[in-house]
Amino acid sequence: MIEVSVIVPIYNVEKEIRRCIESLVNQTEENIEIILVNDGSTDNSGNIAKDYAEKYKTKIRYYEKQNGGLSDARNYGVKKAQGKYISFVDSDDYVNIKLYKELKEYMNQEYDLVKFKIIKVDEKCKELEKNDSPIFNNKSGEEAYNILYCNDKMTDVAWAYLYKREFFINNKFEYSKGLYHEDFGLTSLIILKAKKVASTDVEGYYYVQTQNSITRGNEKNAYKRNIDLLKHYDNMIEKINEYNISKKSKENIKIYYTNSILLAINNLEGEEKKKYIKEIRNRKITKNIKIRNAKQLFKRIVLSINIELYLKIR
Repeated sequence: MIEVSVIVPIYNVEKEIRRCIESLVNQTEENIEIILVNDGSTDNSGNIAKDYAEKYKTKIRYYEKQNGGLSDARNYGVKKAQGKYISFVDSDDYVNIKLYKELKEYMNQEYDLVKFKIIKVDEKCKELEKNDSPIFNNKSGEEAYNILYCNDKMTDVAWAYLYKREFFINNKFEYSKGLYHEDFGLTSLIILKAKKVASTDVEGYYYVQTQNSITRGNEKNAYKRNIDLLKHYDNMIEKINEYNISKKSKENIKIYYTNSILLAINNLEGEEKKKYIKEIRNRKITKNIKIRNAKQLFKRIVLSINIELYLKIR
């Protein structure tokens, strides 16, 4: 039985892809499949991936598709997956070779969602920072989200979790094709749907800080990136009404989205910034910031008057 399907979207990462695949073919947990999805690469990434697939025929499945972006490649990989659990790994990152073996106990306990720790490294694999996420077991999705959203600065990255495939498929989760910030748009909704969640002390994912990445952009298309945050917010508002969760949990996910949307104002200048702030005001998003003490009341007043000033004092 395949325990884990590891989905690796590939796009123009010829310099990094070997390191990623090596970390997967050398996993101490043998019952995994590696799904390499070449999303229309124009460099040598596809040939490198095909060579690995030929060498590890029983472990790797290689697919080619027209370029559709990270979301499309992930969704494609999910449809091909056969494992009990699924995991996403970006092709310019890599994982600890013991990762899936160390997560086996959680798979055996039928968790819907298992979070593991992220280590930021530079291009020479030198450790830069560890993400200090909370540790807990056997929480509902609501309980887990209400802990993570305010205590873990990397709550919404897709590759920090192991997902039970049946849970993922039955809830028809899909990443939004054509939009930036696909993790931001979906991960919170996934957590809140889960019945059983763990956040572990397993150090497993090495997040490489580099400019050449399928997921890490630059200042190009900054306005579209910001507008896509708002599109994810609109989708969340629609979806969350279908969720059987508490008022507090609905407030918390709105706060989480709102803070990200407000902080993104700093990515823009001039007329684009003005247009983006207008879009925020049209949605009355600032009302999501709750008043729970006098200091927050003051900030809320400032926010209602001048969003840019609020960002300076928050």
